[in-house]
Amino acid sequence: MNPIKTHAIFKYAVFLVFFTTNCIQKPQEAEQAVPATQSPIDPQVAATIKSFFDEALSDRACYLMLEELCKDVGPRLSGSKGAEAAVAWAKKKMEDEGFDEVYLQEVMVPHWERGKEEEAHIVLEDGKKETLSFLTVGGSVPTPAGGITAEVIEVQSIDELAALGQENIRGKIVFFNQPFDQRNISQMASYGATVRQRTQGAIEAASYGAVASVIRSLSSSFDDVPHTGTMSYKSGLDSIPHAALGVKSAELLSKRLKAGSVTLHMKINSRIYPDARSHNVIGVLKGSEFPQEIITIGGHLDSWDVGEGAHDDGAGCVHALGVLRLFKKLGIKPKRTIRAVMFMNEENGLKGGIKYAENARDEKENHLVAIESDAGGFSPRGFGVTASDEQLEKVRSWLPYFNPNTIAFINKGGGGADIRPLYDVQGTPTIGLLTEGQRMFDYHHSANDVFEHVHPRELELGTASLTALVYLIDQNGF
Repeated sequence: MNPIKTHAIFKYAVFLVFFTTNCIQKPQEAEQAVPATQSPIDPQVAATIKSFFDEALSDRACYLMLEELCKDVGPRLSGSKGAEAAVAWAKKKMEDEGFDEVYLQEVMVPHWERGKEEEAHIVLEDGKKETLSFLTVGGSVPTPAGGITAEVIEVQSIDELAALGQENIRGKIVFFNQPFDQRNISQMASYGATVRQRTQGAIEAASYGAVASVIRSLSSSFDDVPHTGTMSYKSGLDSIPHAALGVKSAELLSKRLKAGSVTLHMKINSRIYPDARSHNVIGVLKGSEFPQEIITIGGHLDSWDVGEGAHDDGAGCVHALGVLRLFKKLGIKPKRTIRAVMFMNEENGLKGGIKYAENARDEKENHLVAIESDAGGFSPRGFGVTASDEQLEKVRSWLPYFNPNTIAFINKGGGGADIRPLYDVQGTPTIGLLTEGQRMFDYHHSANDVFEHVHPRELELGTASLTALVYLIDQNGF
């Protein structure tokens, strides 16, 4: 195993997790609805916003686009044939919609494949086995060809490893079994509290001499469908295999450990390839009055290699496409330039978002604001805004234009992983769509993230809400 090479390929994993757990929304703030600064409603603006909702809910165009992306393209992990097909699909879709400009932005991305053989089972005393629901964490190195068989040691958190010490961990498989805290109304808070066992678990277990590590899936559900996601390795440490168990399998393993020692066998034949060439896909409506002022709206085109990436983040991609489509369909010529960006490689590297920001800096582009939809195709609830207090109050003043069954609050703090580099490089304000989201982590990064789990009305309410926000920014500045 080559930990240096592996670490180089996945060096943005921690960077990505920080943004996903801290920049999409701050969970404590998302639970606090903030009243709007009341402003007079312009009847013409209100009528235009109503037309966005009428059109989106009537023709379900984004829902139909999402079906194409999920069923005709399917999984689309960076570097894969699926990702290549998704780029071609998005480019053609934008061209067919007749956007003013459509182009690809080249970016080099990691290329990891899980392989066809992955399994785990408890080795029973009579020679039989008890099979567990098992899924390799994205970026994991493989086991030896015959797999790894070792005694399991369970911990509830990474911090427990230090108390156990090397003498109790060396040569064993570490089992991280920290569950989601179901008491949190915002399940993003539960994800943020547990995600470290996935992203850093292999590093920490290896530092105490473990031969492999497994985690309880980062899931809010009570099923046995395992969830994958990104991870990282550290130069100078062995890169050990790292995988996730379904919730019921994790509970079974924990139950067996309470009764005595347990031996686990696990097998992974994943592979890491050289970085692959891919692309961000960008569609443009040019501004008629202030074309140099750019409003970016996007989602990430890549998804994990299980499921169909419907909520994460096919929904965000069709939301962004839908914004430009509604402007064109309703004959609205924007004052400012609006870009829909399908970012590549949010899941395991963030290379697309970084490339977009670097290009914006090099070209000295004026990005007025960047908006991202990456919280699933669930009912919209609000927006999270990272901007000056003056800009935040401006957005809050528009709240009366929204039906409270869609956008009910505007909170301080928000954005998205793909647009955070724009904030870092240029100081661009960022906004993230906040959704109902109670089911997001039932599906997130799992085989359950499929088109059938997206409701058409919920998805289209998100499209219309985002279009209304972009329209208000376009008309009034930011």
